[in-house]
Amino acid sequence: MKLTGSKILLECLQREGVDQVFGYPGGTVINIYDDLMDSPIKHILTRHEQAAVHAADGYARATGKVGVAIATSGPGATNTITGIATAYMDSIPLVIITGQVPTPLIGNDAFQEADIIGITRPITKHNFLVRDVKDLATIIKKAFYIARTGRPGPVLVDLPKDVQVATTKFEYPESVELRGYKPTYSGNLRMVEKAAAMILAAKKPVIYVGGGASLTDAHAELKQLAEMIQAPVTTTLMGMACFPKRHPLSLGMLGMHGTYYANMAVTNSDLLIALGARFDDRVTGKIATFAPHAKIIHVDIDPTSIKKNVRVDLPIVGDLRDVLTKLLKELGGHAEEVAKSVERLKPWHEEVAAWRRDQPMSYTPSKTEIKPQFVIEKLRELSNDDAIVTTEVGQHQMWAAQFFDFVQPRTFLSSGGLGTMGYGLPSALGAQAAFPKRQVIDISGDGSFQMNSQELATLVQYRLPVKIVILNNNFLGMVRQWQQLFFNKRYSQTCMELPIDFVKLAEAYGATGLRASKPEEVEDVIRKAFATKGPVIMEFKIAREENVLPMVPAGASLNEMVLAS
Repeated sequence: MKLTGSKILLECLQREGVDQVFGYPGGTVINIYDDLMDSPIKHILTRHEQAAVHAADGYARATGKVGVAIATSGPGATNTITGIATAYMDSIPLVIITGQVPTPLIGNDAFQEADIIGITRPITKHNFLVRDVKDLATIIKKAFYIARTGRPGPVLVDLPKDVQVATTKFEYPESVELRGYKPTYSGNLRMVEKAAAMILAAKKPVIYVGGGASLTDAHAELKQLAEMIQAPVTTTLMGMACFPKRHPLSLGMLGMHGTYYANMAVTNSDLLIALGARFDDRVTGKIATFAPHAKIIHVDIDPTSIKKNVRVDLPIVGDLRDVLTKLLKELGGHAEEVAKSVERLKPWHEEVAAWRRDQPMSYTPSKTEIKPQFVIEKLRELSNDDAIVTTEVGQHQMWAAQFFDFVQPRTFLSSGGLGTMGYGLPSALGAQAAFPKRQVIDISGDGSFQMNSQELATLVQYRLPVKIVILNNNFLGMVRQWQQLFFNKRYSQTCMELPIDFVKLAEAYGATGLRASKPEEVEDVIRKAFATKGPVIMEFKIAREENVLPMVPAGASLNEMVLAS
């Protein structure tokens, strides 16, 4: 039976297990949208194409599946750019379908034409322009294969309008092979044996965990390794929630706004076991002084990430779960040596405990002002253990990372590499769509929230009960903090001088709005919000010039932290 290109696309999506997509219609995808009316695939209409990609991103991070977004050509396609770049930097598996003008018009500056293939080449893992409907099914198969395998990432498929209406016999390939693309999944056993020997010889080991642990669902193996070798564990922002924050071995986050004890442990370690992390500059601080006494084991599925930013003594290329499984088996065969190694670590644990005791992650409480850290702590106290938390980008993001004790994997969704303001709300939308019955919370600042506040309409339309927390200081808080600390309090263009009534905004969209202006009101507002059906905005009028501390200034070493304003 012959099918049109648009029907073939939807059939392919079903074969890939896609149950819902996020998008925004337009002229060059109108055929796809017409056929969606007869498809079992659920479509969620966002109010902006950027939000559609962020929603697909949130869906992917929360579920581990490939997220799918659809946009029309020209401005619709270019509106997806920030969402694609966000996913690319954080290695999130997406397939983005964009409409394109008919193939005879490509390159002629036709109405709503944009070279989205050229534009997105640097921010996609791969992209395709479909010129013949006969190639469509194979291309979609390749797109999903590329997106989810190896180091995951976004793949864009540009689909001209004439290809959508052309017909051909539908045959979906069972598998595909791409010349030159052969990800290495199996970690080299010899390298694993060397890693085990280095671990057994270490006196001050630290496990450093990145987003790769989340992407591979390696949390169980990670916990088993940490407990077996009794090594302290620190995570990046992307690795958050891969290791329980309340675990005795947890050091919390490291880096620019990491804990004092995590940064000191890394600085003084003699072995750093890097798992699915890429040594981002926000983590390392000054490269020349990063972990100066440590030998480094680096496990990553992407060989180009190894030795890219720091020297590495032992590289292991492979899937993190595979490598950890082999490492656990290798160490398990040396039980006596492991026991002796653990015994040698007592002075190291005492040293780490002293740093934790001397500089705990804390803040100065107030009886008159709402401290943002207090709000985060109350959210954690009153929320479910499996609540999915998304964030925008800024001070609130760092306070969430510092003071929300995550205990379940895939429960912290945040833009790490690109640092995208406006990410949190649509990402929460996608996570809630994936898990309608789970608690989903978006932690936001007043600046970031306004980047994609229109998605309140989407939440209301689809009855997605996301609870939105706005820590409102009437500032672009993180930039203001830098201006305070390094620019003599010259607050250039960071004061949001026109106050927004977020309660009225919520009500205008048909949602619920609540506000707390005093510390004693915080708990009641959170309880009311969690008990309310449907989406809710909780606005907290927080201390205006509260800073995120500790802080490692740009270009400084990890042990050169600003501990007080």
